[in-house]
Amino acid sequence: MTVHFPLLSARLQVRPFRTDDVPAVHAVYGDPEVMRHVARGNAASAEESAKMVHDHIEHQRANGYACWAVVERSTGHLIGDAGFEARAEGAEFGYTLARRTWGRGLATEAGKLCIDAAFRQLQLPRLSAIVDPSNPASARVLGKLGFQFTGTRLEYGRTHHEYLLTDDAYFSPSASGPPGVR
Repeated sequence: MTVHFPLLSARLQVRPFRTDDVPAVHAVYGDPEVMRHVARGNAASAEESAKMVHDHIEHQRANGYACWAVVERSTGHLIGDAGFEARAEGAEFGYTLARRTWGRGLATEAGKLCIDAAFRQLQLPRLSAIVDPSNPASARVLGKLGFQFTGTRLEYGRTHHEYLLTDDAYFSPSASGPPGVR
Protein backbone atom coordinates (compact mmCIF):
# COMPACT_ATOMS: atom_id res chain seq x y z
CA MET A 1 0.00 0.00 0.00
CA THR A 2 1.09 3.57 -0.54
CA VAL A 3 0.07 6.91 0.91
CA HIS A 4 -1.61 9.40 -1.39
CA PHE A 5 -0.10 12.83 -0.75
CA PRO A 6 -0.64 15.49 0.26
CA LEU A 7 -2.55 14.71 3.43
CA LEU A 8 -4.75 17.76 4.09
CA SER A 9 -6.60 19.20 7.06
CA ALA A 10 -8.07 22.65 7.56
CA ARG A 11 -4.73 24.14 8.60
CA LEU A 12 -2.06 21.65 7.55
CA GLN A 13 -0.55 19.79 4.64
CA VAL A 14 1.57 16.70 5.28
CA ARG A 15 3.88 15.51 2.51
CA PRO A 16 7.19 13.68 2.05
CA PHE A 17 10.34 15.67 2.69
CA ARG A 18 12.37 17.18 -0.16
CA THR A 19 16.03 18.19 -0.13
CA ASP A 20 15.08 21.88 -0.38
CA ASP A 21 13.34 21.56 3.03
CA VAL A 22 16.68 21.53 4.90
CA PRO A 23 16.82 25.24 5.87
CA ALA A 24 13.26 25.22 7.23
CA VAL A 25 13.86 21.92 9.02
CA HIS A 26 16.99 23.27 10.65
CA ALA A 27 15.00 26.19 12.07
CA VAL A 28 13.01 23.52 13.97
CA TYR A 29 15.65 20.86 14.70
CA GLY A 30 18.26 23.48 15.61
CA ASP A 31 16.10 24.95 18.39
CA PRO A 32 17.27 23.55 21.78
CA GLU A 33 13.85 24.13 23.38
CA VAL A 34 12.09 22.14 20.63
CA MET A 35 14.59 19.30 20.74
CA ARG A 36 14.97 18.89 24.51
CA HIS A 37 12.39 16.06 24.56
CA VAL A 38 13.34 14.53 21.17
CA ALA A 39 15.76 11.59 20.86
CA ARG A 40 18.81 12.41 23.00
CA GLY A 41 17.55 15.90 23.79
CA ASN A 42 20.11 17.88 21.77
CA ALA A 43 19.58 20.58 19.18
CA ALA A 44 20.83 19.55 15.74
CA SER A 45 23.64 21.21 13.82
CA ALA A 46 22.94 22.30 10.24
CA GLU A 47 24.71 19.15 9.02
CA GLU A 48 22.67 16.92 11.33
CA SER A 49 19.43 18.56 10.13
CA ALA A 50 20.45 17.92 6.51
CA LYS A 51 21.23 14.28 7.35
CA MET A 52 17.86 13.85 9.07
CA VAL A 53 16.02 15.15 5.99
CA HIS A 54 18.07 12.76 3.83
CA ASP A 55 17.25 9.91 6.24
CA HIS A 56 13.50 10.75 6.13
CA ILE A 57 13.60 10.68 2.30
CA GLU A 58 15.44 7.33 2.27
CA HIS A 59 13.12 5.88 4.94
CA GLN A 60 10.13 6.78 2.75
CA ARG A 61 11.70 5.00 -0.24
CA ALA A 62 12.55 1.90 1.78
CA ASN A 63 9.36 1.57 3.86
CA GLY A 64 6.54 3.45 2.14
CA TYR A 65 6.25 5.74 5.16
CA ALA A 66 8.49 8.04 7.18
CA CYS A 67 8.48 11.22 9.18
CA TRP A 68 6.85 13.66 6.77
CA ALA A 69 7.02 17.42 6.38
CA VAL A 70 4.24 19.36 8.11
CA VAL A 71 3.39 22.58 6.26
CA GLU A 72 1.06 25.33 7.46
CA ARG A 73 -1.42 25.79 4.60
CA SER A 74 -2.12 29.48 5.25
CA THR A 75 1.56 30.47 4.93
CA GLY A 76 3.16 27.59 3.03
CA HIS A 77 5.84 27.42 5.75
CA LEU A 78 7.26 24.09 6.85
CA ILE A 79 6.71 23.93 10.62
CA GLY A 80 8.08 20.49 11.49
CA ASP A 81 7.53 16.81 10.97
CA ALA A 82 5.06 14.07 11.86
CA GLY A 83 4.96 10.44 10.85
CA PHE A 84 6.57 7.11 11.50
CA GLU A 85 9.83 5.29 11.92
CA ALA A 86 10.13 1.57 11.23
CA ARG A 87 11.06 -0.30 14.41
CA ALA A 88 11.46 -4.02 15.11
CA GLU A 89 7.98 -4.08 16.71
CA GLY A 90 6.33 -2.03 13.94
CA ALA A 91 5.84 1.62 13.09
CA GLU A 92 6.51 4.23 15.77
CA PHE A 93 4.64 7.55 15.59
CA GLY A 94 6.30 10.84 16.42
CA TYR A 95 6.25 14.53 15.66
CA THR A 96 8.41 17.62 16.09
CA LEU A 97 6.92 21.09 15.61
CA ALA A 98 8.36 24.59 15.71
CA ARG A 99 8.00 26.31 19.08
CA ARG A 100 5.95 29.17 17.58
CA THR A 101 3.21 26.64 16.71
CA TRP A 102 2.82 25.10 20.18
CA GLY A 103 -0.49 25.30 21.99
CA ARG A 104 -2.63 25.59 18.85
CA GLY A 105 -3.64 21.93 18.44
CA LEU A 106 -1.41 21.45 15.39
CA ALA A 107 0.36 18.35 16.76
CA THR A 108 -3.01 16.64 17.21
CA GLU A 109 -4.14 17.78 13.76
CA ALA A 110 -0.97 16.49 12.10
CA GLY A 111 -1.17 13.28 14.10
CA LYS A 112 -4.74 12.62 12.95
CA LEU A 113 -3.67 12.95 9.31
CA CYS A 114 -0.72 10.59 9.76
CA ILE A 115 -2.56 7.99 11.83
CA ASP A 116 -5.49 7.92 9.45
CA ALA A 117 -3.04 7.29 6.57
CA ALA A 118 -1.31 4.56 8.59
CA PHE A 119 -4.49 2.62 9.23
CA ARG A 120 -6.57 3.38 6.13
CA GLN A 121 -3.94 3.60 3.38
CA LEU A 122 -0.94 1.63 4.69
CA GLN A 123 -3.15 -0.79 6.63
CA LEU A 124 -0.67 -1.03 9.50
CA PRO A 125 -1.98 -3.15 12.40
CA ARG A 126 -0.54 -1.09 15.26
CA LEU A 127 1.42 2.04 16.09
CA SER A 128 3.64 2.71 19.06
CA ALA A 129 4.91 6.00 20.43
CA ILE A 130 7.29 7.11 23.16
CA VAL A 131 7.27 10.27 25.25
CA ASP A 132 9.82 11.76 27.61
CA PRO A 133 8.08 11.65 31.02
CA SER A 134 8.94 15.33 31.53
CA ASN A 135 6.81 16.23 28.47
CA PRO A 136 3.16 15.92 29.59
CA ALA A 137 1.95 17.99 26.62
CA SER A 138 3.02 15.24 24.21
CA ALA A 139 1.38 12.60 26.41
CA ARG A 140 -1.88 14.60 26.16
CA VAL A 141 -1.55 14.72 22.36
CA LEU A 142 -1.16 10.94 22.25
CA GLY A 143 -4.24 10.55 24.45
CA LYS A 144 -6.29 12.76 22.11
CA LEU A 145 -5.13 10.57 19.23
CA GLY A 146 -6.35 7.41 20.97
CA PHE A 147 -3.02 5.98 22.18
CA GLN A 148 -2.99 4.04 25.46
CA PHE A 149 -0.10 4.05 27.96
CA THR A 150 1.55 0.61 28.12
CA GLY A 151 4.61 1.10 30.32
CA THR A 152 8.14 2.42 30.17
CA ARG A 153 11.24 1.56 28.15
CA LEU A 154 14.79 2.75 27.83
CA GLU A 155 15.36 4.64 24.57
CA TYR A 156 18.08 7.12 23.56
CA GLY A 157 19.81 6.49 26.88
CA ARG A 158 16.86 7.55 29.05
CA THR A 159 13.50 6.25 30.26
CA HIS A 160 10.43 7.02 28.14
CA HIS A 161 6.73 6.30 28.54
CA GLU A 162 5.46 3.96 25.83
CA TYR A 163 2.05 4.11 24.16
CA LEU A 164 0.13 1.89 21.73
CA LEU A 165 -2.71 2.35 19.25
CA THR A 166 -4.09 -0.62 17.30
CA ASP A 167 -6.19 -0.60 14.17
CA ASP A 168 -8.93 -2.42 16.14
CA ALA A 169 -9.07 0.39 18.71
CA TYR A 170 -8.92 3.04 15.98
CA PHE A 171 -11.86 1.58 14.06
CA SER A 172 -13.85 0.50 17.15
CA PRO A 173 -17.50 1.61 17.04
CA SER A 174 -17.41 2.03 20.83
CA ALA A 175 -14.87 4.81 20.36
CA SER A 176 -17.46 6.88 18.40
CA GLY A 177 -15.46 6.43 15.22
CA PRO A 178 -11.79 6.83 14.54
CA PRO A 179 -10.01 9.76 16.23
CA GLY A 180 -9.40 11.25 12.80
CA VAL A 181 -13.12 11.77 12.16
CA ARG A 182 -14.55 12.66 15.57
